[in-house]
Amino acid sequence: MGEFVRLEIADGIGTIRLDRPKVNALNDQVTAELAEAARAAAADDIRAVIIYGGERVFAGGADIGVMAEAGYAEMAARSGRLQAAMDLVAGLGKPVVAAITGYALGGGLELALAADFRVAGETARLGQPEIGLGIIPGAGGTQRLPRLVGPAKAKDIVFTGRMVKAAEAHAIGLVDLVAPDESVYAAALDLVRRYAAGPALALRAAKQAIDYGLGVDLATGLEIERIQFAALFGTDDQRSGMRSFLENGPNKATFTGH
Repeated sequence: MGEFVRLEIADGIGTIRLDRPKVNALNDQVTAELAEAARAAAADDIRAVIIYGGERVFAGGADIGVMAEAGYAEMAARSGRLQAAMDLVAGLGKPVVAAITGYALGGGLELALAADFRVAGETARLGQPEIGLGIIPGAGGTQRLPRLVGPAKAKDIVFTGRMVKAAEAHAIGLVDLVAPDESVYAAALDLVRRYAAGPALALRAAKQAIDYGLGVDLATGLEIERIQFAALFGTDDQRSGMRSFLENGPNKATFTGH
């Protein structure tokens, strides 16, 4: 795939692997390769996705050395590209889990926020430290974070720029599971496996209904749900799922993703 980001596929699960020493800093090349990997991960034969930075660090944020002397026009374009890459990850129509080791800071946390679930190591640290640089998060931190943990907790994290330990992150809902540091990827794999065998089209419809519904009023959200619900009655998985239920009882169906 790319020099710093690659997509590894095994048993229907795709792993978007960041590998830019030392801390997977998100420069323009990493951003472009991340977007490329997310597009490739949209393939139908990939049923779920893990985002992983390796055993030592998830992602330490943007490359400050590159940004320090940048001006408005340059950063407007660069932040647009970074947000677009995050949106491609968030828009994947399948379950996405961020497996967080070490640090997920700045753009690294914003990448984790683009996933559906987050698994963190016991010694992981998460945060939006941009305020200490005289700026604010620019790739989703002021938007996805408050939607996840609520505005007051998000403001505390953003206003202080502090690093949040894994236990606190779990307590406030920033991460969904804390695992031993050496088992983070395995825990993320166990998490996505429970979804990967499910009906792919129904999973995509559920994800879209939830995500799109969060941005609209209740009536519009209910209409989104109704349309997605009815559309699934044109799928093979709906027919085989209901037939299996009638003949064999619940949770016995095998789905093809069609």
